[in-house]
Amino acid sequence: MSRHDFENRDLEKLAPPDRLLFLLKTRGPQTAADLGARLQITPEAVRQQLLRLGDEGLVYAKSEVRGVGRPAQVYHLAPAAQRRFPDAHAELAAQLIGEIRDVLGENALDKLIRVREIATRKRYEALLSGEQSLARKIAHLAEIRNKEGYMATWEKEEEGNSYLLVENHCPICAAASACTGFCRSEQAIFEHVLGRDVRVDRVEHLLAGARRCAYRITRKTTNRREPGF
Repeated sequence: MSRHDFENRDLEKLAPPDRLLFLLKTRGPQTAADLGARLQITPEAVRQQLLRLGDEGLVYAKSEVRGVGRPAQVYHLAPAAQRRFPDAHAELAAQLIGEIRDVLGENALDKLIRVREIATRKRYEALLSGEQSLARKIAHLAEIRNKEGYMATWEKEEEGNSYLLVENHCPICAAASACTGFCRSEQAIFEHVLGRDVRVDRVEHLLAGARRCAYRITRKTTNRREPGF
């Protein structure tokens, strides 16, 4: 789904403080005015909520120069805020990965990741089988990933014939941190289910310090006419 539809659907379900956390997660650092405009409340009301979130250690502010005038107070998610989002039993996953590596070895762990990759690929292929155009495949893939907790959106980029699949959250972040094979596997899954003539490049990576994972999706052959969405 598009970012706008995704936000509208999920914001309605959240309490006011969690709406701010959600927007900082999906949109990145924001000013109180930015957040107020999105939520249709005053910047002062937003600041009061941000102060409370700051007291809880969930957000922090930094002064940033934005054009002419005084520096703006820009609010960021603190690392502690990650616990407010799905984590797919992070501690248990990381512990099991460590034990598999220690007891059975790296090859066994790679084999398990491969088994997971094949099963996920088959499931995604079945779900995407009715989609004809690349755009519709990406849109459906984003819906699937969103249901799995990745807070996924997609968009067509303004320049060129490419798309961007964005995952604002990683519910398996602890597992991926313990074993980067999960990240390689997921990128391979996307390339397989979107088609052999499609290239998928990771352009932002949460584990590399970015606030999200993002994938640029392009066709390897540009002379093919793309069906409509």
